Amino acid sequence: MKKLIIFAASFLFFSFSVQAQGMGRKPSDFSHPEWSRNATIYEVNLRQYTPEGTFKAFAQHLPRLQKMGVKILWLMPVQPIGMKNRKGTLGSYYSVRDYLKVNPEYGTMQDFKDLVGKVHALGMYVIIDWVANHTSWDNVLITSHPEWYKKGPKGNIISPVPDWTDVAGLDYSQPGLRKYMTDALIFWVKETGIDGFRCDVAGMLPIDFWDEAVPMVKKVKPVFMLAEAETPDMHQIAFDATYSWDFFHLMNSMAKGKKPVIRLDSLLSADRKKFPTDAYRLRFTSNHDENSWSGTEYERMGDGALAFAVLTFTVPGMPLIYSGQEAALKKRLRFFDKDTIPWMNFPLGGFYTKLVQMKSSRKALANGSEGGVFIKVSNNSLKSVHSFLRKKDNDRIFVVINFSAAKQEVIFPSNDIPGKYTELFTGQTKIFKAGEKLMLSPWQYLVYLSD
Repeated sequence: MKKLIIFAASFLFFSFSVQAQGMGRKPSDFSHPEWSRNATIYEVNLRQYTPEGTFKAFAQHLPRLQKMGVKILWLMPVQPIGMKNRKGTLGSYYSVRDYLKVNPEYGTMQDFKDLVGKVHALGMYVIIDWVANHTSWDNVLITSHPEWYKKGPKGNIISPVPDWTDVAGLDYSQPGLRKYMTDALIFWVKETGIDGFRCDVAGMLPIDFWDEAVPMVKKVKPVFMLAEAETPDMHQIAFDATYSWDFFHLMNSMAKGKKPVIRLDSLLSADRKKFPTDAYRLRFTSNHDENSWSGTEYERMGDGALAFAVLTFTVPGMPLIYSGQEAALKKRLRFFDKDTIPWMNFPLGGFYTKLVQMKSSRKALANGSEGGVFIKVSNNSLKSVHSFLRKKDNDRIFVVINFSAAKQEVIFPSNDIPGKYTELFTGQTKIFKAGEKLMLSPWQYLVYLSD
C-alpha cells in the first residue's frame, strides 16, 4: 500500500563499513535465514503476469527466473478478494475476504501448494503478501467478531485511511484478533510450506504484535520477514528487511536534477547509524504501488532508469525486481482490473541476469553485516558521477555511474582502486591505478569486478 515518506536530515560521510556497529540489534541477537544472505527478491503480480493469471500459468516462468538467479519470490496477496465496496472490476489485491483460502481466480489451494513445491525444487524460496491491518467489508470476521474492528465516533466500523474505502480497519488492542492473526500466519507456513511473509503496511500495526507473533511463526520454520515500513524498531525482533523509501525518493529526485548526487553519501551514512548492524534495507526502482500510482521507472527516472537499477544492486541493501522490469515495462499496470504484462521477449533479461548473478555470487555484496565495506571513491566530477568500492577479503567491486545527461571525463586520484578488474556488462578487462581516467557517456554505468 502507498505510504508517505518523511525525509530525515543526515550528515555526510565519505566511507563506511556495513559491518560497523549500528543502533540496536547486534548480529548475534538475530538470525537471518542463511539462504537470504546474497538473495534478490522478485515481486510477482500474479493477476497481470500471464493472460490466465493463475498459479499454474505462472509456474511456466519459474525456470526462467531460476536461470536469472532469483532466490526469493514474493507473491502479492493470494487470498480471495472482497466483493463489497470493491474498486474496479477485480478489486484490490489488499482487500482480503478470507485469510485461510486462496483466490479462486488464481486456482485451488492444491495448485498453490504445487507451485510452492516447484519453487523449492528449483532451489528458490517463496514468501506471500500478508495484509494484517485491514480486511474486506465482507470478510467473515466482520460479522463473527465486529469487536475486532476500528470504530468511528458513532460506533460504526471504519476504513483505516479515508481513501481506502474498500477495506475495514482492524483493532489490535483486541487479544482475540492477535491470536487469530498469529494462528493464520502459522497456518500458511504449516499447510503450504511457504518461507515467509511480506507484511503490508506493517508500520500501521503495533510493533509489539509483530514482536509477539513472528517468534511463534519461527518456531515452525525459520521464515524470512519483509516489512513495508522504514523504522529501525521493525528489526529488533520480527523483521529481516524493511523498505528504503528515502533512498527510492532520492533516486527519483536525482533523476530530475532536483537533488545532487552527493546526497547519496549522507543518506547511506545515516542508514548505517540509524539501523541495526545486520538489518537488510530493500532497494528498488519500482514495485506494484510505484508502478501503478507514481509511474514506471522510465516516467520517473527517464534515461537514467538502468543506471539507478545498477545502484540498487551494488550499494549495501537487498535488491528488488518487480514483475515486468526485465521486459522494460513502460506502462502503468492497472491496479483493480486485468492488465497483462507485455513481455516482448524479455529485452532486459540479460541485464537483470547479470546483476542478480553478480549479487548472488560476490561475497562483497552479501546482505547485512556479512557484506563488504563500502568505500566512497573520490573523483573530479562529484556533482554528476558517483563512484565507490565494495570490498571483502580479496573480493572487490568498483562501481562508477554517471547520473547526468552529459558526457563526463572522470579522474580517480584514489589509492583504493588499483588492481585488475573485468567489467560486468562488456567483459572487458582493465588495470586501474591511482589517477586513472574514464570517459563516460550520459547515464553510463560501469561495474568492475576483481578477478
